[in-house]
Amino acid sequence: MDRTVVEKRRKADLATPTDLGANATADIAGALAALLADTFALYLKTKNFHWHMSGRHFRDYHLLLDEQGDQVFAMTDAIAERARKIGGTTIRSIGHISRLQRLLDNDAEFVTPRDMLAELKDDNRQLIGFLRQAHEVCEEHNDVATTSLIEVWIDETERRTWFLFETLRDSE
Repeated sequence: MDRTVVEKRRKADLATPTDLGANATADIAGALAALLADTFALYLKTKNFHWHMSGRHFRDYHLLLDEQGDQVFAMTDAIAERARKIGGTTIRSIGHISRLQRLLDNDAEFVTPRDMLAELKDDNRQLIGFLRQAHEVCEEHNDVATTSLIEVWIDETERRTWFLFETLRDSE
């Protein structure tokens, strides 16, 4: 079979009917892929800090980060499925995530509890900015369903940021 025919068939197999148009689909799916990479990066960092938490507030911080990690992880499937619903594709591997993520990893052997919380607060604040950028792309293409989802994620991310901020006020 001709390579061109195979490539067309592969793309046709992934095509999902949408009224958004090819440019809108490409723009929105691209914004969602970057958002998904950042969400996975934040999830992994949150779990990393959850697993490596120590100190006198261990239980409270450990539970807080477990709750926040669950919330961040819950976003991942919705982000990826939204990209597919509009006819786009999404990330495929850890390598793909690392190429797209804008949030920085933390591979340090030891991070103090206060620094963990501060870094997660800053990452969540940065994610709010990325969510707002993706929202603008979706608004530009009149994709109200995706903008609606993003608005909920902005609220959730603002809540996580607020909790981390308030927790830092009283930390050692």
